[in-house]
Amino acid sequence: MPLKPGDPAPDFSLPDGNGNPVNLKDFRGKWVVLYFYPRDNTPGCTTEACGFRDAYADYEASDVVVLGVSTDDAKSHTKFTTKYNLPFPLLTDADGAVSTAYESYGLKKFMGKEYMGISRNTFLIDPDGKIAKVYLKVKPDNHAAQILEDLAALRA
Repeated sequence: MPLKPGDPAPDFSLPDGNGNPVNLKDFRGKWVVLYFYPRDNTPGCTTEACGFRDAYADYEASDVVVLGVSTDDAKSHTKFTTKYNLPFPLLTDADGAVSTAYESYGLKKFMGKEYMGISRNTFLIDPDGKIAKVYLKVKPDNHAAQILEDLAALRA
C-alpha cells in the first residue's frame, strides 16, 4: 500500500553529515519536509537543495523543519552542504532502509541501465507525525515554493 495523507510517517534515526543521529520523533509538534533525492552534487539535486536553501527563511518563519535524505555518505553530504551553504541537515540512508520505508528506493533505469537508487519524492509530515502530503517524482524547480503554498493551505 502506498503511503498517503493521514498515514503515520515511518519513524527513523539517521546520521547527519557530522555523524549525529537525527530522529523523526524529535520533531513532533513541528511540520517536517522530508525530501529524498538521488545524489549530492548532481544538477537536479543541487537545484532542489538550493531551492530549499533559498526559501529557508520562510520555512524557519513557519517553524518547519527541512531534512534531505540520500544514500550518499557523510563526507559527500558535508562537501555538498558546504559548497552550497545549505542550512538544513542532509541525512545518510546508507542501506536505503528508510528510503524503502518511504517507498522512495528501488529499481531505476537510466540510459538503458538498471540500478537500485532513490527516487525524488517528498513527504510533508504534520506536527502529529502523520503524512499531510506526498509529492512523487518531484520536479526540482519551484518545489520548495510549492510546498510552502500547500502548507499555507493546509494550515488555513
